[in-house]
Amino acid sequence: MTAPRPICAVVVTHNSAAVIEDCLLSVQAAFAGLEDTSITLVDNGSTDDTLEIAATSGVRAAVLTQPNLGYAAGVNAGIAAAPESDILVLNPDIRLDPAAVRALRAAVTAPGTGIAVPELLDGRGKPQPSLRRRPTTRRAIGEALLGGTRAGRFPSLGELVVDRAAYERPGTADWATGACWLVSRECVDAVGRLDERYFLYSEETEYLLRAGDHGFAVRYDPRAVAVHLGGEQSTSDYLWALATTNRIRLRRERDGRVAATSMWLAVLGNELLRAAVRRGSAGTKHRRAVRELLRMPEWPEGPEDAGAPAYVCFAAQDWWYHNRAHSDFQLMRSIARRRKVLVVNSIGMRMPTPGKSTRTGARILRKLRSVAKFVRKPLPGFYVMSPLPLPFYGSPLLRKVNAVLVRAQVRAVCAALRIHRPAYVVTIPTAWDVVRPMPRRALVFNRSDRHSEFPEADRGAIEALEHGLLENADLVTYVSHALLDEERPRTGERAHFLDHGVDLEHFRPRARHQWPADLAEIQGPRIGFFGALDDFVVDFDLLERIAAELPDCSLVLIGDATHDMSRFDKYPNVHRLGFRPHETIPAYGSGFDVAIMPWLGNDWIRHANPIKLKEYLALGLPVVSTDFAELAGYTDRVRVAHDHAEFLDAIRTSIAEGAPKPAGELRASVRAFSWHSRADELTALVEGARATPEDRP
Repeated sequence: MTAPRPICAVVVTHNSAAVIEDCLLSVQAAFAGLEDTSITLVDNGSTDDTLEIAATSGVRAAVLTQPNLGYAAGVNAGIAAAPESDILVLNPDIRLDPAAVRALRAAVTAPGTGIAVPELLDGRGKPQPSLRRRPTTRRAIGEALLGGTRAGRFPSLGELVVDRAAYERPGTADWATGACWLVSRECVDAVGRLDERYFLYSEETEYLLRAGDHGFAVRYDPRAVAVHLGGEQSTSDYLWALATTNRIRLRRERDGRVAATSMWLAVLGNELLRAAVRRGSAGTKHRRAVRELLRMPEWPEGPEDAGAPAYVCFAAQDWWYHNRAHSDFQLMRSIARRRKVLVVNSIGMRMPTPGKSTRTGARILRKLRSVAKFVRKPLPGFYVMSPLPLPFYGSPLLRKVNAVLVRAQVRAVCAALRIHRPAYVVTIPTAWDVVRPMPRRALVFNRSDRHSEFPEADRGAIEALEHGLLENADLVTYVSHALLDEERPRTGERAHFLDHGVDLEHFRPRARHQWPADLAEIQGPRIGFFGALDDFVVDFDLLERIAAELPDCSLVLIGDATHDMSRFDKYPNVHRLGFRPHETIPAYGSGFDVAIMPWLGNDWIRHANPIKLKEYLALGLPVVSTDFAELAGYTDRVRVAHDHAEFLDAIRTSIAEGAPKPAGELRASVRAFSWHSRADELTALVEGARATPEDRP
């Protein structure tokens, strides 16, 4: 019989001092006698004694703190902290019956089930109607005319399930009140994260409905019981209005703007009717809802968002054809949870020319294809544009022409997206000419690499642009302590170390049956590398020695190459799989017996901090690397080689003995480095230190 999966209870708090202790004690009692259970408390910026009371409750819980980014952001942080577990999502005003978790665990294992919910009682022990039907315009009209409870008696006219018989036996529902629900790891992995744009209310509705779209049922079991104190929404005008407007947003995102407009009319009619009938304080929340419906922005603004800027990032890569794991893409995707983001695809550092560049024609063609896309919205709140540049940075005149051309395109897109005085995050130095005269709230130089060391770049021109950014940026962020220390005399207190992150949910080990077929058929042991095979960073002589001197091992290379790879054709144990989508990389990496980082010993690498280091560790892989400065903090987990012979010996040791630490410890060692935490740190730096509009041109 398969052992039950671990369960982590995730409790999201915000000024919950009055209720958190009893909640934690009830979870502890419900976990009694069960193995592999844990509690994670995610606090969204409480200003009361929530954390102090939790600490003295006697209940062991991991505590995560973050700004008040909303309920969904809190749940997502808890999910990320327990990547191998089923997740029990709890409001802090929940009191679990001692048998509740056992019953929910049994319910969620039923075939086709992804989420299990309990019977909810109010503080007096009276059953709460907690099951719901899918939201539709007809049901919104029915509730406006009949009231929620009366309309619920007729399935076509109300969302609320009020028939007591439905609560006396196990069954399924379209969705349920989100105060207490257990979601299986299989469901989390398939459905993904909660949508943080709602801030509060409707995010659980959207998630449970999305789970149904993926074929996971929401199963109710009356043997699981919990008390839900509740009541805030009904007594707070702000929360009532937020819940009301989020119903419209939910319908828009699921069914389109036409359906959302009909829903808006129905909900507005409902609130107008009750605002007119209920005089005085009884109608206040309905009048607030009417006002919010009439001026409803696309998404609600949380308390941390007031006055926050949009972000425009000049990336060093192209979203449409480069690896989307690059740091500027990862940071901007995470920032887009709460801010509008525009990514400007790379405007280049030189024009590819025959004799100086590799694959010249192919590179020009793929850039033209990217430019043809111009502006797209691949993710919520996340826009990507590909301007047409003239990358002749060696000529002062053509540099000015290029800056004017690119600036005009970026300004036009910003105007169309209603982005005014954004925070600019510049990764590619050639953007300095573009952003220099542009009005802004802040300018961040994302100093991820020393781009003037790039072999094909016009070193003098790029170095001058780097110096301009170093002198004029409000903030300079580094991923390399070595580079930060070298440039500290120039940047002073504006310099900040912002380490790379890792997507722990994405980079989790996959079972063998989930490996891609082309990898699974390769004989082990497999020595693997995924990422760009660039000739200015990868030691191809070392790769060839691995192929030649370890003929009984398979060398698996995943990624585009700028080097002539025909030198490996004579080695039958070398498997060049080429570019693979980012979505598939963890499945490929899971099949590596050893993961390698075979870098050249040049200035580029000395100032580098490869993202793949944390990705390898998140997969729990034995890692062998050549030495570089940022590796100093990882020598207890990574085998470091100083020459080719040591590298080969380290591979042999890793094949024979595995990693220096167990896979679980390797993964745990990078758990704190989520991209969301990196993005939160960046926005705190930008928005805490940003200039006033009058301070910038």
